[in-house]
Amino acid sequence: MQINEEKLREFIADSGLVSKSDFNEAEREADDQTRSMAEVLVEKGILSEDDMRRSQAYILGIPFVDLKNEQLDFDVLSLIPEPIARNHNIIAFRKKDQGSLEVAMLDTEDLAAIDFIKKKTGLKILPRLTDGGSIKHALLQYQKSLKAEFGDIIQKEVSSLKTVPEANEEDASEEDLKKSAEDMPVIRVVDTLIKHAIIQNASDIHIEPLEEKLLVRYRIDGILRDAMILPQNALSSIVARIKVLSNLKLDEKRLPQDGRFKTELNNERVSFRVSTLPTYYGEKVVLRLLREQVSGFSLEALGFHGEALERIHNAIKSTTGMVLTTGPTGSGKTTTLYTVLDILNTPEVNISTVEDPVEYQMKRINQTQVKPEIGFTFSNGLRTLLRQDPDIIMVGEVRDNETAALAVNAALTGHLVLSTLHTNSAAGAIPRLIDMEIEPFLVISTVNVVIAQRLIRQLTDVKEKYFMDEKEIEQLKKTVDMDKVLSYLKKQNIIEKDKNWKDIPFYRPKSSQESEDGYKGRLGVYEVLEVSSAIRELVLHSASTDEIDEQARKEGMLTMIEDGFCKAVQGYTSIEEVLRVTYE
Repeated sequence: MQINEEKLREFIADSGLVSKSDFNEAEREADDQTRSMAEVLVEKGILSEDDMRRSQAYILGIPFVDLKNEQLDFDVLSLIPEPIARNHNIIAFRKKDQGSLEVAMLDTEDLAAIDFIKKKTGLKILPRLTDGGSIKHALLQYQKSLKAEFGDIIQKEVSSLKTVPEANEEDASEEDLKKSAEDMPVIRVVDTLIKHAIIQNASDIHIEPLEEKLLVRYRIDGILRDAMILPQNALSSIVARIKVLSNLKLDEKRLPQDGRFKTELNNERVSFRVSTLPTYYGEKVVLRLLREQVSGFSLEALGFHGEALERIHNAIKSTTGMVLTTGPTGSGKTTTLYTVLDILNTPEVNISTVEDPVEYQMKRINQTQVKPEIGFTFSNGLRTLLRQDPDIIMVGEVRDNETAALAVNAALTGHLVLSTLHTNSAAGAIPRLIDMEIEPFLVISTVNVVIAQRLIRQLTDVKEKYFMDEKEIEQLKKTVDMDKVLSYLKKQNIIEKDKNWKDIPFYRPKSSQESEDGYKGRLGVYEVLEVSSAIRELVLHSASTDEIDEQARKEGMLTMIEDGFCKAVQGYTSIEEVLRVTYE
């Protein structure tokens, strides 16, 4: 913030906030150093930070606001998503009738944040200066308001839900179920469940009927957490409401059903994939949340670095061949492929995809969803795509021999093919393709690079620093090639050349107002296998997964656990989290 130092000194001198002797001493210190006089006064405790900010606001001609004792309207507060508010120290606190929004900031010259919020809300932004205490107080209200609003609405509305009598539940007509689904209390309950899940950044909502209650759980950062316990008799109305939203048959309770719907919150569009399953105590419903805005990711932001990053960029520069991602369900494979597509998405190329389902919608990309029930499978879709003159093809998953053969054929005939496989490691992808009856010479002619990945939870900024002792280091050496990791960290200039493991700090999660378990958000850990000439030779001689993996390591491939240790050293996560996710 550019403030005229001379004017600020004059204002402080005239304000009577500090004594003349303190003022003169601070002025001498400020002249001797690069700090401003106001900073010296705050550091010495002579001037409070609040008073300094108020003085700056006066000089700049910007109103100062104190939010420390304010209870903010949650509808206004949530106009700015919590991550943006936290990262940019900016709080929406008052909305005016004239279509303007007052925002409290620590830096009123953060034009990027102001511009982003203006575009997001469509309102005129009026910046106001505030202090750190006000920002902290307002950030706490995100969580408090959510919990209060969530709890109040649920408690208030659940009691007034109209339920179908238990004895007649199986025989309830579609008309009765539709009436219960359109009841205002159930609409509010379901809307609140969905809204809360979006703001909590959940990836799934589980609504599970138990013998005497209805359990609602959210999957946040890969871990399922209990969100709410509702009365068991609320089940039929809630399930009926979700079926209405996703256009499913209301009176079909004996067979599983799949559907989808969309919603919008704070100008963010979210798609929901809905799955119902009959269980002993009633229908269980799982909703998968899919954020539609995926562009803007980068491979670096996903957690790729060093040689692994170079290998991927080299592979996607090629106009032919295959790039494969592997890992279990929910390990971020699709996000990695979409990020690659976003990099490749230029006006010069035709990109087509065949997916099940289309998880994110991307501009200028032709996306097709398979429908096995009418005979439109991956193999049929891929066969059709090849007649659509594509340059780049993404196949959601190579599930069977026919799809594998078509994908390999497409890569051989001048297309870049991106796809996913379910294997535990990068090296395991090559034998898996051979198991699908692809000839080894075709595999090595087409596969450029294989990425194996998992998602680990990230530590919050509040974390506990510690150093490992000799016993811990020796124990870890049984699991991880610690010497290789240390060498890599020095080579990448992440740590100093003379450091050893006992000198390197690590971090543990620490409970805070931001997160009870000390984690928030997720980051990928990867191993990136480039199909080199040595690996090609091994494949031709029917080498095992272990032999391919060993050769890839010799050529510099970091395994997922080693990549995780690099991220633990950088303070992104804990050793315990890396071992939890990667140790098999």
